[in-house]
Amino acid sequence: MGAIQLTLTARALLDMSQPQLDELFRASGAGVIPVGDTVGTVVFRPGGGIAEVAAPLSSVLAWQGKVFDPASRTLRNKITPLGIEAIKAKVYEAPSWFDDQPCIVLDYSKTSFVARMVRDEIREVSPGLYLGIVFLSRKKTINFALRANGSKSSSRWQLAKARLDKLLGRGNR
Repeated sequence: MGAIQLTLTARALLDMSQPQLDELFRASGAGVIPVGDTVGTVVFRPGGGIAEVAAPLSSVLAWQGKVFDPASRTLRNKITPLGIEAIKAKVYEAPSWFDDQPCIVLDYSKTSFVARMVRDEIREVSPGLYLGIVFLSRKKTINFALRANGSKSSSRWQLAKARLDKLLGRGNR
């Protein structure tokens, strides 16, 4: 009998503790490098109310995800409230700084003056869902999630608005 595979969501990752996220990353394979647009979720201080506030605020104000270009093996981050594609990274597979196992590396060291000390690592933790770790000068900082094949225009705004409405106690409007 085969193993049962649960489908996780970025929202579920916000509810996990940091040790649970670390174990999920450790237990997951690299997966395939995403293609095209992804919807991002910042996972800051997971397992509590801070994560519930940080995710939608960062999505609206700062970072909405990444756009992967398989031809050039690069990506660009979607930043600012306008989702401007900037801050380029090289994308390749290599051993993780976290556990020395294969992962997908998002390397900014030679492509971005602003983020040259940043290295992201991702692994596919559920079909189309990637859990990421941000390293700053080899120091593990925060986590993030990427949902592959998201809609570039409407879904990130709808998701962020729904999260903010929930936090503010407003129903669907």
